Amino acid sequence: MAQTVAGEAVERPGAAFVERYVEADGFRIRYVEAGSGPPLICFHASGGPRLSRGHDLLAERHRVILFEAPGFGQSAVNERSESVADLARTMAAAVDALGIEKYSLWGTSFGGRLACWLAVQYPDRLDALVLVAPAAILPEGHTSRTAGVPLEDRARLYFAHPERQPPGPPPDPAVIAKQEALVGRLRGPNRDADLESRLAGLSVPTLVLFGTEDRLIPSEMGRVYREIMPNCHLVLVYDSGHHIDADRPEAFASVVLDFLERHEQFLVTRTSSLIHP
Repeated sequence: MAQTVAGEAVERPGAAFVERYVEADGFRIRYVEAGSGPPLICFHASGGPRLSRGHDLLAERHRVILFEAPGFGQSAVNERSESVADLARTMAAAVDALGIEKYSLWGTSFGGRLACWLAVQYPDRLDALVLVAPAAILPEGHTSRTAGVPLEDRARLYFAHPERQPPGPPPDPAVIAKQEALVGRLRGPNRDADLESRLAGLSVPTLVLFGTEDRLIPSEMGRVYREIMPNCHLVLVYDSGHHIDADRPEAFASVVLDFLERHEQFLVTRTSSLIHP
């Protein structure tokens, strides 16, 4: 169904995605999927699962599966997971339960931290790793930028151009509170020496993307990943906020699809690059 944004008809993102469930590690885990081709597993940010135009574009060439991690969205409160590493093991089990042996993995923000922990524990399962504004390595003293910001005002923190986003249902305060409590319990230190040492030994082809207008995590943090990880490409996307796949979906899909196809022969070199209109 088309929606109207700034007077123009816009197709609702994710219209082609189908909702399903899988049993894994004692959890009933919700996911949505669309497309066919090489599997691309997606881990959402701390705000819960959200489909964008970027997902739609990637589903034109990949089987895109977006999981709802236990404790997020519609799922029950998660008191079992003891750490992000533990939650990553649950999510790996969920992918296994779908019969997928090898896949690419995309994580955004908190989902980037989750994806990093899955990658270092199961590197042989991954073809490639895509980290969008990942929250795995944060500046010293970094605190949540959303704390104290009313739910209805948070779009300006997530997007460089919130006015371009199709309208969606209003956020449920109870769901947000549940998710924030879980993230707060699991998130760990801003700089996790154990994780970073494991990332230094990770040879999986990795793409890190940050928006130049990210208001939640400084885009300069992308260079830390490139310095630590031996097979890491860094791309800065001009005029994009935290959720690049929604802010700049065409630019996002173009660079990610090329990376997923070429890996080490990716068109961008290991020196940082800027994707500009």
